[in-house]
Amino acid sequence: MLTWLRNIRPTYGQKVSLLATLPLIIAVAAISVLVANQSRTSAEREIRALETQLIEAKKAELHNYVTQAKNGFYYIYGNAPPDDEEAKQQVMQILAAMIYGDEGFFFVYDYDGTNLVSPRQTDFINNNWIDLADSQGTLVVQELIQTAKQGAGYVEHLWPKPSTGEEALMVSYVTGFQSWRWAFGTGVFIDDVVESVAAARADVERRVQRTFYYIGGITFAALFLVFGSGLFLNIRERRLADAKLKELTQRVFDAQEEERGRVARELHDGISQIIVGVRYAMENAKRRFAKGDPRAEETLDKGIENLTLAANEVRRISRDLRPGALDDLGLGPAVKSLAEDFAHCTGVKVTFETAVFRNRLEQDTKIALYRIAQEALTNIERHAGATKVSIDIRGHRKGATLRISDNGTGIDKVKKSGPGGLGLRNMQERIEQLDGQLRITSTSRGTTIEALVPLSRLLSPDDGAKQVSYGKAAE
Repeated sequence: MLTWLRNIRPTYGQKVSLLATLPLIIAVAAISVLVANQSRTSAEREIRALETQLIEAKKAELHNYVTQAKNGFYYIYGNAPPDDEEAKQQVMQILAAMIYGDEGFFFVYDYDGTNLVSPRQTDFINNNWIDLADSQGTLVVQELIQTAKQGAGYVEHLWPKPSTGEEALMVSYVTGFQSWRWAFGTGVFIDDVVESVAAARADVERRVQRTFYYIGGITFAALFLVFGSGLFLNIRERRLADAKLKELTQRVFDAQEEERGRVARELHDGISQIIVGVRYAMENAKRRFAKGDPRAEETLDKGIENLTLAANEVRRISRDLRPGALDDLGLGPAVKSLAEDFAHCTGVKVTFETAVFRNRLEQDTKIALYRIAQEALTNIERHAGATKVSIDIRGHRKGATLRISDNGTGIDKVKKSGPGGLGLRNMQERIEQLDGQLRITSTSRGTTIEALVPLSRLLSPDDGAKQVSYGKAAE
């Protein structure tokens, strides 16, 4: 299992998706905890209020029972002296007969703790229970007597149910007959209240759980949508990227084949013919030397001249493939040489201007700008029909700019006349690799191409000084 987990390597897209969903999960978890706490707090307040209301209702009921019972025998108690045993017996008989419900009864204890009345638990009668304590350690009879001595009040305690003998929570209301030294009262079991409160709390927990389930379901659905949409977009973007990669690869192959064809034509139409001419001149000079013909030297000179032409042609082709001036002298001299060759070959008037900024362009930037200039001049020669071209290279606070303008027919007319655009796409891709911008403005009176590279593509003055110290001239 651990080996399998170590072999998992999430992709960049999966990492981004996980990072995007992490705040959602944290937010949902925080909201869930907050909602649960708020729900429990609110429900607990309601449950406590309900419990208080139910107990207060029980207490009011007990108070009514005691009041009614007192009204039933108060005429005896009110007229009897403290030592009137006959009156006491009459009151005890009346109270012993007062039972209600399944568990209700009245009780009487004297202040010494002896039970005098307990109709539902007769084994308590005439026994002293001053030290009686419930399972929680409460001295029940002492609490009842103390409350009676103070006048009247309520006491919560555990008491065995007459019907089952099991302890249950009870609320008793007790009042004192001070002249007889009696603690008289009744109680009611509130286990139904406890059960109601417990049921309410259980219902709250169920509702909180249901809320968690709802939030979890919504979160799962949201995560599913996020991952699903992310997966869809990832697949779509990958397909588009694959298609663009295939297109770019095909264009690279086409460009390579076109360049190979051009070089092959240059070699065949130029150098190959010159070399054939040299061979013919050498053979002709050999025959004339053999015959002693004085024109042999002239023929040999013609062959040497052709060899010179072949060497120049090789240098020209080499310069087109990779100009040595770009590495040795910098971008400015290399583009100037390119402009001079263009003017010489086409007869187009070329104006070249540059501002010196001390060889501070990166090597990739120099190559890209040179190729853009080369591509632009090729397009002008093939399509524009221009008679004037201006080239300007300069550095500034934002970076460097190459601007090439002509007075030709414009790009729109060229596009209508036939297929094209590969050269412009090549220029665009080269400048995008440098994080720069390519601006093309074209009208019927001419075209302007601006290639802007950012300041980040320029070396620092210290780096430029180091390059100059190695022998390179200014840009």
